Amino acid sequence: MMNEEIVRLQDVKKVYKTGDVETYALNGISLSVNKGEFAALCGPSGSGKTTALNLIGALDTPSSGRIEVEGRNIAQMSKSDLSKMRMNRIGIVFQAYNLIPVLTAYENAEFVLVLQGIPDKERKDRVMAILEEVGMADMAHRRPSQLSGGQQQRVAIARAVVSEPALVLADEPTANVDSRTAESLLVLMEHLNHDHNSTFIFSTHDPRVMERAHRLIMMKDGEIAEDRRVE
Repeated sequence: MMNEEIVRLQDVKKVYKTGDVETYALNGISLSVNKGEFAALCGPSGSGKTTALNLIGALDTPSSGRIEVEGRNIAQMSKSDLSKMRMNRIGIVFQAYNLIPVLTAYENAEFVLVLQGIPDKERKDRVMAILEEVGMADMAHRRPSQLSGGQQQRVAIARAVVSEPALVLADEPTANVDSRTAESLLVLMEHLNHDHNSTFIFSTHDPRVMERAHRLIMMKDGEIAEDRRVE
């Protein structure tokens, strides 16, 4: 069976200007990720991994180069089409969780399905199923302020995957949790990758994430230093 490409970056640069000074966050990277991969963009702070993740997720725009998600050049898409793509095809797990404080865990996980217009009963079934899967069903009616960091991250993962997106982007998903929680989150994401065939791309400098990734894309100074698959 041929590998089906889901993400392609071609000579992508991201330049930040401060007065006359130019800083290259990304310096011409090219990268291809296939559907179903469990890949990690690795490297220290300032290596460009989070910038690359934000560009793939259409949260930022490149200074030059081409980015395709599911064969579509996102630079040529309208804001409306980009919003639809993020809502329907991409799940994002933010380092700071980005849960809505006034909503419960259930309502946070449900939010994207409401935007998609999913009928009530199907919404409830899918949300409770995913909260059960992430171990948060018994805390469904708690707000983020009543949850630990690890619990909030579980809800953030539930929200990212409840709509069964083709692509899940996770920015430092283990950065703010203890070792035990990090391990359980990684097992959970492996399970979702395997059972739902969702493609996962992480940005990380956590050895625990790197040990579980099936592909390591090492970044340094805005460039790809090494790209290898792990058996």
